[in-house]
Amino acid sequence: MVAHLLRLKWRLLLNGFKRSPWQLVGIGLGLLYALGMLTMLVGGLVALRWADPGIAHTVVVLGGAATIIGWGVIPLVASAGDMTLDPARFTTFAIPPRQLLAGLALAGFIGIPGLATLLAALGTVGTWWRSVPTATGALVGAVLGAMTCVVLSKVVTTATAGLASSRRFKDVSSIVVFVPLVLLGPIMVGIVDGIRGSADYLPVLARTVSWTPLGAAWSLGGELDAGNPGAAGLKALIAVATIGFLLWCWHVLLQRALVTPAYSGGPTRKGGKLGLFGVLPGTPAGAVAARALIYWLKDPRYAGSLVIIPLMPVILFFAGNQNGGQGLLMILGPLTAFMMAWSISADVSYDNTAFALHLASGVRGVDDRLGRAMACLAISLPVVLVFTAGPLFITGDWAWLPNLLGLSLGTLFTGLGLSSVISARYNIAVPLPGDSPFKKPPGNVAQTLAVQAVGMGLLALLLLPELALVVVQMVSGGPEAGWINLVVGPLLGAVLLVVGVRLGGKWLDARGPELFAQLSVNK
Repeated sequence: MVAHLLRLKWRLLLNGFKRSPWQLVGIGLGLLYALGMLTMLVGGLVALRWADPGIAHTVVVLGGAATIIGWGVIPLVASAGDMTLDPARFTTFAIPPRQLLAGLALAGFIGIPGLATLLAALGTVGTWWRSVPTATGALVGAVLGAMTCVVLSKVVTTATAGLASSRRFKDVSSIVVFVPLVLLGPIMVGIVDGIRGSADYLPVLARTVSWTPLGAAWSLGGELDAGNPGAAGLKALIAVATIGFLLWCWHVLLQRALVTPAYSGGPTRKGGKLGLFGVLPGTPAGAVAARALIYWLKDPRYAGSLVIIPLMPVILFFAGNQNGGQGLLMILGPLTAFMMAWSISADVSYDNTAFALHLASGVRGVDDRLGRAMACLAISLPVVLVFTAGPLFITGDWAWLPNLLGLSLGTLFTGLGLSSVISARYNIAVPLPGDSPFKKPPGNVAQTLAVQAVGMGLLALLLLPELALVVVQMVSGGPEAGWINLVVGPLLGAVLLVVGVRLGGKWLDARGPELFAQLSVNK
């Protein structure tokens, strides 16, 4: 049975390559990138063979401990992980739990994450290739460490199977896992600075971690190289006991999962409450605005596309510190206005087949455009105002407040008008309803990129008056241009918003069925 599960996992892995040629090319490029990173990592571990034993021990132990932590944390947030051999799929099969457990554990190494972890762990053998005992100890530690990673991930995924079956958990976890990626630059610089400032502390930390389940397996080669076979034996017992405890926990959780699989149904709710439909005006535009606001509040694809917005102050503040000032914070308001306004350029694409409601109910195009713009404005206007004025409390350049407010409001209104036209004319490939917000959807990528580039170029042209007034204040240094921009920006933006809503509504009335036909293809 164990061999059958391994063959099944191998076949599922191979079938993943039987896709369209372009998808296969993308997978191949990803594999090449992963192979390159793995080669660099293994090469670095082998190069530690000629380094000081204390440095090698510190790097291997702390790196191995971080790997185990990663295998334990990633399943909590990576809802789109590999679930091809999900234990819930075997509830109707009379497979003995021990055989199922062994098969699933070994199958964890069949795949890019498991195989990469195993190869990187074996790279520590090159680090301690200084004598036969040290190499043997490193080999045993590498196997124990890799097994700990895989079994720990299985324990976490089995324990959280009920959460993973929840749509809300999947949506939130997909967004949460993206946050560290956005802040990767500041995080890496902070880690490097911390290492530079605590170089003497790291060896002490490594020695402490080596006596815990996180680092025991990775320290066997270092202890043998230092002439401490007794310590190596004790740490080997800790590593084996850790795997045994994790296997026991997994066995208990696996039996429970096979008997009572997770229920993915949602709770029942009472009807009769109109929600936002009872708050906004009872007009076609108000109904569209209420529907769009519900999307903004509950559809994770909207939150996923704008997850970078609350992180922008952190990114700009960090970039300003790197450049010796906080001048970059001044663009926070206009940049946020641009991103928020441009977000509804794919509003109809996010509707997918639900756009049929707008066509079947006979909503006028101008009401559709106005309702969507109102929904975006209700959320984006407070954010833009706060992000425009907030940085001035740090920089103290209050003379720029009128100019920045005029530019931010002009960008927001103008962008909403242009997006109202773009979304009525072009269909953009976006994640399907229910998919991860960061899933790359199939579609005409070239057309999507062209539409985005042309649209952003047009927006820059429409904002030339506001941008010119900003330049005037930079050159003259007086506040007069700022006060002019405070009037020109919102007024010109409001005019362009009205023009965009009317033009977009006209296009939507003319080609609504054609647009719906394009949306129906991507489902």
